[in-house]
Amino acid sequence: MTTTAAPSDTPGWSDRQAEEIHARTQTIRLAPDLTPLTEGERTAVSKLLEVGRIFQDVYEDSRHRQALDLRKKLEGQKTPLAEQQRTFYRLFQGPIANTLENQRVPFLPTDPVVPGKSVYPWGITKDQVQQFLERHPEQRDSILDQRTVVRRAEASSLKKDLDTLKHYPVIDGLHPRLGERLRALAAKPDPAALYAVPYAVAYAPQMTKAYGLLWEAAAAVERTDPEFAGHLRNRARDLLSNDYESGDASWVRGRFQRLNAQIGAYEVYDDELFGTKAFYSLSVLIRDDAATAQLEKALQGLQAFEDSLPYEPHKTVSSDIPVGVYQVIADFAQARGTNTASILPNDPLHARRYGRTILLRENIMKHPDLFTNGRATWEAVMAEPFRGHLGLSGNFNRTLWHEVGHYLGVDRDVKGRSVNSDALEENSSALEEMKSDLVSLYLGKALRERLFYDDTTLRELYASGIQRVLQIVRPRRDQPYQTMQLMQMNYFLENGLLEARPDGLHIHYEKYHDVVGKLLREVLAIQRAGDKAASDRFIEKYTRWDDSLHGALAEKMRAQTKYRFTLVKYAALGE
Repeated sequence: MTTTAAPSDTPGWSDRQAEEIHARTQTIRLAPDLTPLTEGERTAVSKLLEVGRIFQDVYEDSRHRQALDLRKKLEGQKTPLAEQQRTFYRLFQGPIANTLENQRVPFLPTDPVVPGKSVYPWGITKDQVQQFLERHPEQRDSILDQRTVVRRAEASSLKKDLDTLKHYPVIDGLHPRLGERLRALAAKPDPAALYAVPYAVAYAPQMTKAYGLLWEAAAAVERTDPEFAGHLRNRARDLLSNDYESGDASWVRGRFQRLNAQIGAYEVYDDELFGTKAFYSLSVLIRDDAATAQLEKALQGLQAFEDSLPYEPHKTVSSDIPVGVYQVIADFAQARGTNTASILPNDPLHARRYGRTILLRENIMKHPDLFTNGRATWEAVMAEPFRGHLGLSGNFNRTLWHEVGHYLGVDRDVKGRSVNSDALEENSSALEEMKSDLVSLYLGKALRERLFYDDTTLRELYASGIQRVLQIVRPRRDQPYQTMQLMQMNYFLENGLLEARPDGLHIHYEKYHDVVGKLLREVLAIQRAGDKAASDRFIEKYTRWDDSLHGALAEKMRAQTKYRFTLVKYAALGE
């Protein structure tokens, strides 16, 4: 990639930033062996890849209102600058770069990022939405629904949505009374008012096309994999109804042959306003049968693990939780990048009724280039006796049990609200991810007793837990993963599990289980209470950043780390 001067009308962006990002970006290519697939399975994969491209467009559009226009403009240019900008656009999935200093800066002439992205009126504030909901509490459920787009009640927006219902009668029929409500608003449009429409309406052309492609994919595997075909048809209908229950049930309880796919809008990380809106993603996966069979044995007896967690009252969980080790064929939208694993669905009701499924992405989790880069940060700050403790099994096992951790623990607060977003709003993701991190480490002792770990693999798990919390830059508050990692680091330091000495960081393994359990108890208590103000105070307390400690460690890691960004390419997409 050639580095060329950026346009002068891109404020805040410089040649230096472009050069630094280019120099610190590695490219990996995922090319799993697809020869075992039948002709029908190959056809299904091609159809799913087409759906993925549709979701990619929707994702980019939902994150930034000018993204697709800018991408289209770049595609028609053949200059070195345009080549550079296309690479950055692909890396960051839009026109906003994340710099080495962890600042978000447009690298194209465009609007800066806003917390509500395009799923709320562009630039609206949280206070403005809350004020509207105070006046109209009856609209709270629709406005904050995970799969609706919020609009101002302007004549042009209402006309567009009514035209959509007219043009797509199947969607109109699946959303009874929506047209009636929109017509009532259109009779007296009010730009100061808000309303919400389902994703199926907001993205009707895209979801209708995806619906057809999923049915074609289902037809291709109907004879060889009828359960996967049934799931694809259910998910196709879900995209139009905005109700994921049939697809979630057939996904979690289905027993598929070789292929699997994560399809839909699930995770809320991109919603920085309320933390309630899910964004689209799609992954096409092929299962590693031998690795999957080995892991299925480890997951027996989950109820005992649930009962061991430091909170009450405990819930009843199923031990028959589907787990699979997969090779990624291609990822799209929110799943694109170095996403290592998923546990879905998130909906507490669906999880209670059907369970959840765990998808481990083996060719990401065990990619040698990614592990080597991570080892460099570890060795930069750890004292010499601990540098050899990091191993490939640690990250794999921590990720596995992190995903199991999402299934265990508190899922609703004392008022019955979902901890995923309803009760703790934008804090929910950080606390839920921290809970799952801690569960993965807390269960290490019990899994050692069950002989799932030996002494070496348990130590590698614990080392991976420490590597996870090391921050190479100061996190932004809108970054849930990095925020909860910094919180863990500070808690570990405060409680003596981790110690900073002149020769580097020391781990006191004898304190590991008790300190992790103590922090896990606090997190579970906050989730159970559903107290937003208490969660604010907790996060504020443990996100402190001391340049003489955190800053110095971060500087050492930055000096030793070759790559800060990873561009993932997929053979299945011709890359």
